[in-house]
Amino acid sequence: MREWWRSAVIYQVYPRSYQDSTGDGVGDLRGITSRLDHIAELGVDCIWLSPIFKSPQADMGYDVSDYLAVDPLFGDLAAFDTLITEAHARGLKVIVDQVLSHTSDKHEWFKQSRLSRDNDKSDWYVWADPLPDGSPPTNWHSHFGGPAWEFDPQRGQYYQHNFLTSQPDLNFHNPDVVEAILETCKFWLDRGLDGFRLDTVNYYFHDKELRSNPPAQTRPQVMATDLYGMQRNLYNKTRPENLGFLEKLRKLTDQYDDIMMVGEVGEMGHRSIEIMGEYTAGNTRLHMAYSFAMLGPDFNAEHFRNCIEGFQRGAPDGHPYWSFSNHDVPRQVTRWAEHAVSEDSMARFACAMLMSFEGTIGIYQGEELGQTETEMEYHELTDPPALRFWPSVKGRDGCRTPMVWEKDAPNAGFSTGKPWLPVKAPQAAKAVDQQQGPDSILSYYKDMIAYRKNSPALTRGKTTFINLPEPLLAFTRQAEDETLTCVFNLSKDTHALALNAPAEIAVGQAASINVDTLTLEGNGFAYLKHGPKAPL
Repeated sequence: MREWWRSAVIYQVYPRSYQDSTGDGVGDLRGITSRLDHIAELGVDCIWLSPIFKSPQADMGYDVSDYLAVDPLFGDLAAFDTLITEAHARGLKVIVDQVLSHTSDKHEWFKQSRLSRDNDKSDWYVWADPLPDGSPPTNWHSHFGGPAWEFDPQRGQYYQHNFLTSQPDLNFHNPDVVEAILETCKFWLDRGLDGFRLDTVNYYFHDKELRSNPPAQTRPQVMATDLYGMQRNLYNKTRPENLGFLEKLRKLTDQYDDIMMVGEVGEMGHRSIEIMGEYTAGNTRLHMAYSFAMLGPDFNAEHFRNCIEGFQRGAPDGHPYWSFSNHDVPRQVTRWAEHAVSEDSMARFACAMLMSFEGTIGIYQGEELGQTETEMEYHELTDPPALRFWPSVKGRDGCRTPMVWEKDAPNAGFSTGKPWLPVKAPQAAKAVDQQQGPDSILSYYKDMIAYRKNSPALTRGKTTFINLPEPLLAFTRQAEDETLTCVFNLSKDTHALALNAPAEIAVGQAASINVDTLTLEGNGFAYLKHGPKAPL
């Protein structure tokens, strides 16, 4: 039997923004449970929940103050158990974001750790003495601006934080920390959880010798809040000890049936593909991994081919997870707008291209509506980097605004109270109740997910790329009982291709065949059915 996750489509729910059941303006677990039919009817296999654990919400739940409790904003353990039961009754698996590399500074572990240098938790976080001149121990940067070190006068030492100063990094070199973290993961598996999405999975360990990073060898890519690109991040993340921890975590999950772990690799470019390979090699680490490789502005055939072929080369035995959007990046329809004939054509095109990729597929809530990025004003922001560096940094609020259900209802049916982020007219226009017809984006997603599930080539077939000039991306997906050739025009212009063998369009957009010529208009694509001889 093939593991369920190998051909799965996973639907990401951002709990704060899915459905509010209490009127406080924040989405919650009971709200998600009330909308499970929508998710099940899409045809997806699994729900990924962004963090639901107790948290001060300084970084919207990615700052955990208690790994064993549900934050009251979202409900309680009973609401969690109900969600799991109801999801399983609909054939849906559920995984939850695990933020293991750091906690909130409000976590009891950190409160005790900062009291002194000789208590039971004193070595549970990354502490270091100042340099002789009082400066931080290394030159490492924080993703949210400034050094990755914060001085604590009570201990007279710095602690490391890769993100906010209120998110201190755990010391994974301490075996007691590793054991405690594994116990928190076991707690949720015992409650029926089907696996984990591991946040910043390559950040667990730091260099024990506290060596500073060298300058970047390539041209720096500097953003207002992120100076990481100006260094080769050799010592603050992706340390070799990480692999040993992943193997311990895998041993834990292997004690349960049908568990899956997918790791988020916090790295860019070709290095991210290499790490995906390392972290999924064999059957002793992650089941699969994904990076930000397809979550950026790049939209050309060479880029997508390099991502997939890079993984094929670097991880021949590994399994990839591909996604175009999540809660950290601008929505794909807006991000790739300059290449789009229209918003709707790009929404359909992106869906079809993603569903054709080999591996596991992830979609972010609202993509099935063709949702666009929300234009935010400063007074509406909640995201720490945007609040600090506006307007150079727009932040992540624009992709996190509430899910829209009913166009003409207050807040598009998300909440009866004031939402934590605004629901604006362009987003409300995409509401679920506006997309019930057969020609809607929502229906299109359902159809494409169903087609993928029923296609041996798309669920099991190996990928072989075809050499075509930009802006054309083409490859075959071949299984024992089906072969498809998938061709995509990543531009607004029309392109024609000569066919070398008979073929018919199984699924397409702005595509036609006339005798032996395939014509793809702007954002056109075709899944071609054909005999043993490939048409391209």
